[in-house]
Amino acid sequence: MANINLTDPRKRDAVVKAESISPRSRVRYVGPKGGASYTRKVLKSTVDHDYDSLLEQAKDDPEKLAQLLIESDIDVDKEVFGRFLWNVSRVYINEDEEVTYRIQQNEIIYTPEGKLKERRQRERAEANVDSDIPLSWTGKKITKAEAIRRYVFSSKLQIVHINGLTYDFLYGMAKELAELDSLMLLGGGKSGKEPLVFRRGSTAYRGFLEGRIKDDSYILLLHLSNAELKNIIPTKEEKSKAEKEIKVKKPTKKQSKKKKILKKEAKMKSVSKKATSKKKTAKKSTKSKGI
Repeated sequence: MANINLTDPRKRDAVVKAESISPRSRVRYVGPKGGASYTRKVLKSTVDHDYDSLLEQAKDDPEKLAQLLIESDIDVDKEVFGRFLWNVSRVYINEDEEVTYRIQQNEIIYTPEGKLKERRQRERAEANVDSDIPLSWTGKKITKAEAIRRYVFSSKLQIVHINGLTYDFLYGMAKELAELDSLMLLGGGKSGKEPLVFRRGSTAYRGFLEGRIKDDSYILLLHLSNAELKNIIPTKEEKSKAEKEIKVKKPTKKQSKKKKILKKEAKMKSVSKKATSKKKTAKKSTKSKGI
């Protein structure tokens, strides 16, 4: 069980435990003799026996490779294939199928339409769940119905007490959340708005706290989400809001009066200009006749 430093609404903090929830399966698998079944990792193939390596042995000739497969078992290593694997770890290899030790991981961000938005180097954030700065309540409440429609929850943890004092501490939080019938967003770091990071470089999650009580017992669940559902097609409410924002505000009475006055003044100016232009043309015509 991992430690988690948590703060309640009264800004009191305590270190409690967070354990994963694994529901018990009602189905039990047994072997041919009735014994319990279990899973094992089995070696299927090695790098020396993949398609590229075999094709290289056949001098890049697929037909020759097919003939070699018919004549011999070059694709199977009877001494290695089928072995059980224990204590294995993941490694990264390059194009030459050699183990690499210094790699650079990138984060690729897509828009809701599936288009590439940004490609950046992955940031390895420090763990902030069990640090000197406890996780705090952000005060942002969200109903359960809205949370289901808006976020994708990948996992959840159960917050449990370790002694009598932490029992009272967690029971009070669960009771308040149960009365609100909502989830409370948790934040980490000094600002209290950072996502939750359980291990250095691991996935950052939004944490939503849910509480339930029954008599003297309680359940405090921490729902974790790293993806948000976004609706590409706007709803009727979103359309109406957008239309209201686009519409120009109606002018007030004072503004409408000013517009009318300006229009009248503009008309008067245009009329006076026309009259003066007519007088000038008339004078020119009389002068030309006298000449």
